[in-house]
Amino acid sequence: MKFEIKHHDAAGRIGRLITNHGSVTTPLLLPVINPNKMSITPQMMKEKFGVQAVITNSYIIHQHQKLYDTALAEGVHSLIDFDGPIMTDSGTFQSYMYGEIEMDPLTIVRFQRDIGSDIGTILDIFGTPDQTKEEAEDAVNTTVERAKQSISEKKEMNLACPVQGSIYPSLRSYCAKKLGELNADMHPIGGVVPLMENQQYTHLIKVILASKKGLPVNRPVHLFGAGHPLIFPLAAALGCDIFDSSAYIKYAKQNRLIFPWGTEKIDDLYELPCSCPVCSTISLSELRSLPKKKREQKIAEHNLFISISELKKVRNAIMQGRLWELVEQRASANPFLQDALHEIHNMNHINWLEQFEPVRKTRGLFYTGIHTIHQPFFYRLHARLIQWFNQSSSTLILLDESEKPFSTAYIDILFRIAKEYPKEDIIVDSAIGPVPIDLDEMYPFAQYIFPDFLDIGTKQVRKKRWEECLKDKKIIRWEIEGITPNLTLNEKNHLQKIFDERKVRSVAQMQFGLDIAHILFNGVISLVKSKKTSKIRNVFVDDDHVVSMRASDGLFTLKLNGGKKVHKHSSSPRFRVVIDDDAVPFVKEGKSGFSKFVISVDPRLRPYDECIVVSKKDEFLAIGQCLLSPCEMGRFRFGQAVKIREHIK
Repeated sequence: MKFEIKHHDAAGRIGRLITNHGSVTTPLLLPVINPNKMSITPQMMKEKFGVQAVITNSYIIHQHQKLYDTALAEGVHSLIDFDGPIMTDSGTFQSYMYGEIEMDPLTIVRFQRDIGSDIGTILDIFGTPDQTKEEAEDAVNTTVERAKQSISEKKEMNLACPVQGSIYPSLRSYCAKKLGELNADMHPIGGVVPLMENQQYTHLIKVILASKKGLPVNRPVHLFGAGHPLIFPLAAALGCDIFDSSAYIKYAKQNRLIFPWGTEKIDDLYELPCSCPVCSTISLSELRSLPKKKREQKIAEHNLFISISELKKVRNAIMQGRLWELVEQRASANPFLQDALHEIHNMNHINWLEQFEPVRKTRGLFYTGIHTIHQPFFYRLHARLIQWFNQSSSTLILLDESEKPFSTAYIDILFRIAKEYPKEDIIVDSAIGPVPIDLDEMYPFAQYIFPDFLDIGTKQVRKKRWEECLKDKKIIRWEIEGITPNLTLNEKNHLQKIFDERKVRSVAQMQFGLDIAHILFNGVISLVKSKKTSKIRNVFVDDDHVVSMRASDGLFTLKLNGGKKVHKHSSSPRFRVVIDDDAVPFVKEGKSGFSKFVISVDPRLRPYDECIVVSKKDEFLAIGQCLLSPCEMGRFRFGQAVKIREHIK
C-alpha cells in the first residue's frame, strides 16, 4: 500500500491511498456492503454517489457456502461487482454483537487474502467500554499476538491491525505502539461503536488521541464503525483518515434520516430540510406513502448522499484551513459533542496537535464559539508572542482595536506617538489579545473576525495571555483625541521608513525566531513596496534579495540569498531539512524533496514553514516550503516533504 499526504489542517490530512485496484483520496468513507442483501449496489454507489471504495464482511462471505464458493473462484470484486478498492472485515463486530464466533484468526486472514481483498483485517478482540482494565489488557495482548501471527499470512494483501484497549488511554497507546512495531499497513481504531451510540464523545476523543499518539504517522488510520457524519469533522481533525458506514442502511430500516447535525425520524419532520438528489425530487408526504422497501431505498440513498457530502465538506475545510471551524460548528448542534471538545483543551493534547498545525491558512480566522481560542494554533501564537514581548521595550503604548490593518487606520496617531515616544513599541488591545502594531499585517492579526461580545471563557483566556505577554511592562493607554503634528512630507517618509524596518524585523522575529531575524537583516535594509497598495513586497539587505512578503498573509518567503545567510550564520538543525545523498542531484535541479530521502529535520518546523535544504555534510542546496511536519518527514515513503522554491545552480 502506498500512502502520501497532500495537504494539512489540524491533524487532519488529505492523502492519497494507492491499492492494487486504484487510488483513493482521504478522508474517505467506505460504505458497508452486505453481500447477502445490497440495497444500493456498489456499482450504483460508484456511478451515482462517487464512492471510491467499499468495505464488506469476509466472515459473512465465509459462512455462506454460495458466497464462499463464488468469492474463492472469482474473487470478492466479482462477487459484489465492484472494480475499486475493497476492504474486508473479519467478524470481530459480529462477535461483539452476537457473542463469540467460531472462526480461527489465521483462517479468516488467509480467506481474505485468497479472495483478493485489497485490505484485510485481523480477527481482533473487541474491547467494550464496560470492561475492567484487566479484561481490556487481556484483549489487547490477544489482539497483538493475533496481529503478529496474521502478518506472516498476508503476503501481497494489505493488512489492517485494529487498536483496542476499551476506554483506557494507556492501554490504547500501548496497543498502538506494539502494533506499530509490526509490518502492518493500516490501523483501525476499534471498539468505539458503543461510545458513539451512547454519545460518549469525551471517551471517544481520548481513545482516538491515545491511539494516534502511539501509531506510526505514515500509516492511514480508520475509525471503525464511525458512520454518522456528525463525528467526521472532529475525527478527521484528530487524524482519522478512513470511516465506514452501515448507518446509511441501518437507519433507513428504522425510518431515520441522517443529517450533519444528527438523525431525524421521518414522523417527526414537517418537511424535508434537505436538497440532496433524493429530497429535491420527492416531498415528505410522498416519501412517507411509499411502500416500505422503496421508502427504505430512498432514505438509504439520502443517508449516503449526506454522509458523502459531509466528507467533501471536511476535505474542503482541510484545503481552506478551516477544519477546526467546521468541528466547532458541528459541535454547536450537539451538547454532548460540545462538552467533549473541552478534552482537547488539555495541554498534553494541544502539544501533540500543534506539531501538525500549519503556520498559515488560506482563509481568515473565524470565531465560532467557546472553543475557538483553544485551537492549537493560538497556543503556538501565544508562545511566540511571549518571546516577542520579552525583547520589546519596557514601556508599551496601548491603542484600542480599530479597523484592520491597524497601522493603516492609525497612521496619523502613529506619527504622533513616534514624535513623543520614538523608542517605545506600540500594541493594540485586540479581541485575541495584545497585538504589536508591527505585526498587524501578518496572519492571523489582519485576518481574524471575532464578535464584539465574547463568551466568558474566551475573555478569561484573553486576560491570561495579556498577563503573560505584558508581565513587568509599563502600559500607557494612548488617548486618540489630540492634535496631529504638522509634519513635512520628508518627515513622514522618514518615520514611515522607520515603521517599515521595524515591521520587517518584528515579522521575521515572530515567523523565524529572534536569532534568524538578526541573521537575515544584519546589514543595510532596502525595501520594495507595492505601487498600488504601498505594502512591503521585497526586502533587500546589502543589495541582496533575502525575503519577499506575501500579500495574502503578511508572512515572508525566503529567497535564495536569505537561505544562504541563514545557513552560513546558524548551526544544524536550525531551519534545516537534511536529505540523503541520492536526492542531492535532483534538488539541485529544482525538483521536490521527497519524504523518503529526508534524514533529519529541525523539530521546530511546521507544515508550510520556510526551510533550507541541505546535504548530510550540511552543504546548502535550496530553499523551500515544508509540506509535512517534522515527525512525518522521513517516515512517509511516498510523496513530497519539501516544495523547492529556489536552488543553487
